[in-house]
Amino acid sequence: MEVIFSKVQTKEEIAALADLAFGIWHEYFISIISREQIDYMVDKFQSVPAMTDQIHQQGYEYYFMNVDGVHVGYIGVKQEEGKLFLSKLYIAKEYRGHGYASRAMEFLTALCKERSLSAIWLTVNRYNDSTIAVYEKKGFTTVRTQVADIGNGFVMDDYVMEKTIV
Repeated sequence: MEVIFSKVQTKEEIAALADLAFGIWHEYFISIISREQIDYMVDKFQSVPAMTDQIHQQGYEYYFMNVDGVHVGYIGVKQEEGKLFLSKLYIAKEYRGHGYASRAMEFLTALCKERSLSAIWLTVNRYNDSTIAVYEKKGFTTVRTQVADIGNGFVMDDYVMEKTIV
């Protein structure tokens, strides 16, 4: 099954992305963090105003992952200091396990090579064991831990992982 990556640019696409993010975050993270923290983080980072600001003011790029015209997931990235920050990589529950994360990694690796970037780095919740295992399988290594205060009494307790692109 071919995965097509389409850049999110219009107001309508950002709104569709926010809807997709809301559903994925509430389904996936409920076993890792509280519903209150999920609601807060979606509003702060994955709402229409937040993503509009990220795209237009902060240099983030978002891409839908499309299969047969359906948004099966999305990626959010930002180029910084000669590396690609993988801010978001989420796949809807019914589409996990079909190799789409591998297609996303191929897309990201090609993007890095095209832009002469040396690595992909990301943060992942330290208790998100299944995702950590996927990233390790894809060649990422943990380089440090990080606790970031995101406001409202919440923190992100993460590993920082990185993969060198050759």
